[in-house]
Amino acid sequence: MGGDDAAHQIDAAFHPVIGAAVGGDDARDYVTRHFASPGADEAVDKALRIDSTVMLVDDPVKRVDNMTMAWGLEARVPFLDHELVELAARVPADEKIRDGGKGILKDIGRTVIPAEVIDRPKGYFPVPALKYIEGPVLDFVRQALDAPAARNRGLIKRAYIDKLLDAPKDHITRLRGSKLWQVALLELWLQAHKL
Repeated sequence: MGGDDAAHQIDAAFHPVIGAAVGGDDARDYVTRHFASPGADEAVDKALRIDSTVMLVDDPVKRVDNMTMAWGLEARVPFLDHELVELAARVPADEKIRDGGKGILKDIGRTVIPAEVIDRPKGYFPVPALKYIEGPVLDFVRQALDAPAARNRGLIKRAYIDKLLDAPKDHITRLRGSKLWQVALLELWLQAHKL
């Protein structure tokens, strides 16, 4: 999604006050500043630097740590061994992105696992009811979005909600998720917290 397309979608969906508040592109500005920092010449190395210094620290590793600790479990991410990470950082950029970024791992894997296993198509486990909303799930979503709290709040434009409700299967995100489900989740969260 380009910047203009994103701005158009924000304008179409949100109350003007919200659209004005989120109208900038802070993420792009952050990445631009990070890419301008010295120490990485190739774009892939600059992106991996962000992953290793920001994304991994603040997202999946922290989540795994929080969730396992909450239940008294111990988990370790094997590919985060500092010596392995340092070795991977020295690999040439073209090798890092070969075969969808998994070339080296697949080469190693083929030495101990049959190639048919390594090279088979990726399997997916989607949750269809949350991608193509219909039946009881659609009724549940409609009830939440038609609730007086949702209508009175006016955070998301009613015309946008109606468009999503009229044809839920026609409004899928670039990552293959339901726009209607995302709007409904936000509304359900707001209602649950009495906001």
